[in-house]
Amino acid sequence: MSDEVWRERDTTPAKVAAALRNLLIERYHDEDAFVPARVLNLVVVVDREFRGEVENRLEKVGRYHPSRLVLCSVSSTRKTIDAWCSVAADSDGEDGHIAVGREHVELEIGERHLKSLDSIVDPLLVTDLATVVWAPHAHEIAVDALRRLAQVVLIDSQDEPVLSEALLRAEDLLENAYVVDLAWLRSTPWRERVAAAFDPPALRRGIGEISKVTVRHRADSVASAVLFCGWLSSRLGWKPGSLSGSGDRLSGRARARRGEIAIKLEHVDQPGSPGLAGVTIEMASGRSVSLDRAPGGLRSSRTERDGSETSWTVLGASRGESGILGEGVRQALLRDPTYGPALQAARAMVA
Repeated sequence: MSDEVWRERDTTPAKVAAALRNLLIERYHDEDAFVPARVLNLVVVVDREFRGEVENRLEKVGRYHPSRLVLCSVSSTRKTIDAWCSVAADSDGEDGHIAVGREHVELEIGERHLKSLDSIVDPLLVTDLATVVWAPHAHEIAVDALRRLAQVVLIDSQDEPVLSEALLRAEDLLENAYVVDLAWLRSTPWRERVAAAFDPPALRRGIGEISKVTVRHRADSVASAVLFCGWLSSRLGWKPGSLSGSGDRLSGRARARRGEIAIKLEHVDQPGSPGLAGVTIEMASGRSVSLDRAPGGLRSSRTERDGSETSWTVLGASRGESGILGEGVRQALLRDPTYGPALQAARAMVA
């Protein structure tokens, strides 16, 4: 971080914006090679007691760090706004390299400020840039207040205690913003590898022969498993039915042109990162394709009609949990057209 940090107690958004402009002007004067990053704004709303945990996660996003970060730390009883801001540079501009600057603003606010958070944050955003809102501690009032400013909302359906309500909330946010769901991103390597398994023309016929899908997942990652099944249903034209069961197993069926497909979700013990642990797709012909977590990537195996099995390891197929948030920030600049249909199918499964 820059040595120059501005702080003030009981301040206003206008004063914070002015101080940030002055810091940028000073940086321009001090370093000829200084250039502020101008890609996106990220507004994060967190509980004050968990602020350090969230900042540690943000430090791990690496090169996907936002251009301007506005961190709103919420305390239940606070009535005034305290703030500090600074400007950091990736390098000192030596050897002909530019020094890319990123701005960090932190506001200490109270719950009383959440309903009008848009008017507080608005002067602190870089205009003409995409604005991403992330509230990892379920401050829905703050997210709703920021809807008029945000083009992207970052969520994690896994964090919600009731999955059906989490998916309903995601669908509601999709009405006026692009939604990046970390639970969805955790299934990305699995979706890529399943699609690749049926990509060769000689194997493409197996798509119409699928008779059963089994998804193994960590106990806290039902959202990722259901969204994965929703993706399969939406891409292959299946009509999913409701999942039922209790404990560590959920099961249901989806209707396809050639018949019904059995769908099973199983909890498994999985240390380390949350998300999926394995996927098995069985076909009526007796063939099957499986993916499972393994050291260094995913272990892929294919079983033929005669029972013979071929397996190999897909190196580096998983980003790991440390890379999920960075990928979420990167996805804010992209558009994934498959999430919306997958979400609708997933909602039908948990209705």
